[in-house]
Parts: sequence; structure tokens; C-alpha cells
Amino acid sequence: MNKYMILVVEDDAAIRNLIVTTLETQGYRYKTAVSGKEALMEAATHNPDILLLDLGLPDLDGVDIIRKIRTWSTMPIIVVSARSEDSDKIEALDAGADDYLTKPFSVEELLARLRVSIRRISYNQGLTEENPVFVNGELKIDYASGCAYLKEEELHLTPIEYKLLCLLAKNVGKVLTHTYLTREIWGSAFESDVASLRVFMATLRKKIETDTTHPQYIQTHVGVGYRMIRI
Repeated sequence: MNKYMILVVEDDAAIRNLIVTTLETQGYRYKTAVSGKEALMEAATHNPDILLLDLGLPDLDGVDIIRKIRTWSTMPIIVVSARSEDSDKIEALDAGADDYLTKPFSVEELLARLRVSIRRISYNQGLTEENPVFVNGELKIDYASGCAYLKEEELHLTPIEYKLLCLLAKNVGKVLTHTYLTREIWGSAFESDVASLRVFMATLRKKIETDTTHPQYIQTHVGVGYRMIRI
């Protein structure tokens, strides 16, 4: 039996049964909820490791649920929704969701997204004050010294490039929106800041990616933001 507990919040019985069957075949433990109020109760009572959340619930909007849970929990939240507009994805991610899966989805993709979240949980549990070093493939960040390395060679990063790299690394596997990144870097989210973000992201990629046309570490989500991939 998998040690991770998944809370499935979905009011559509067919989709809920598909997800639950998929989790059972992979040995995951799970709980289910069919409304927003039930979801909040289950989350508070059972403290699941990962939340799979539909946005279109009968009593509460999923984005409001994300905001409520984020006041007391950092558990990975994967949205599973029929809403496919960029604005919907951005709103959910800015509210605190870690990932966004659009219906209809494949079982393989759902399991892949779960594996990403589990790797993030494992990483966060392993990063202690005694070991404040992030390692991903040939990329290493030593938070204590404020230095980053690729293939054991120190990277010469500007302060903004280093902050961007740390933000992505500390949220590995999670899509960070343009709004979130610009607010963290500059304290604002104007269109000019988004343009500056793209410039700094391009220069950062040149320093850490072997081939910027096929990035290995930083994935672009067009119109939404960026994600560091766990290698």
C-alpha cells in the first residue's frame, strides 16, 4: 500500500470513479468528497498528502477552497477541471494550486502529475537546516553560501537571476505564474515587469540549459508562467 493519502474532490460520479479506480490500482490510499464543504472537512480531519480538486463544485468554487486551505496547509493541490482558459488556470495557480490538469485527461498524465507532487513532498521533507542544498540533475544550489553550480562549475548569476532560480527550485514541479514571480522579484505585477521577467528568464536559461530550444530544467507554460522540472 502506498503511504501517500490523496483527497479526491469531484462531484461527477463517473470521473470520481475513474480517479479512484486509478488510485486503487497504484496502491494509493484515498478519501473522497463531492462538495466544497465536505472537502474542507476531509482536508482538516485527515490531513491528506495531496488534493485532487475539481473547480466546479455545487456549493463552493474550487478557487475559494484553494484559498481557504492555503491559510493552514501547504499540501500539493492539483486542479482537475474542465475550465481550459488561461485566465482560469492563472486564477487557480495564483490562489495557491500547484498544478492544473484539464479534462478530459489521460490516466497516465494524472499519475505523472501525482509523481511530480510526491517528488516535491520528498524533497521538502529532505531539505533541512543541516542540508540546505538543492540538487537537481547537474544543477546545485547552496542556499547557505548563495551560490549555484552546474556540473560543479559555479554559475555567475545576477541577483535577480539567482532569486528566480531559487524561487523555481523551492517550488520544483510547481507552475509559478507570471504574477507570482513578478511580485516576488519586484513587488508588483505590471505588464512591464512581465516583459522584464521574460528577459531575465532567457538569460538564466542561457546559463543553465545546454540547449535553450529544448530546455531541460525550466519549462515554459505559455501565457501562464514557468515550472522547474525535477530530473
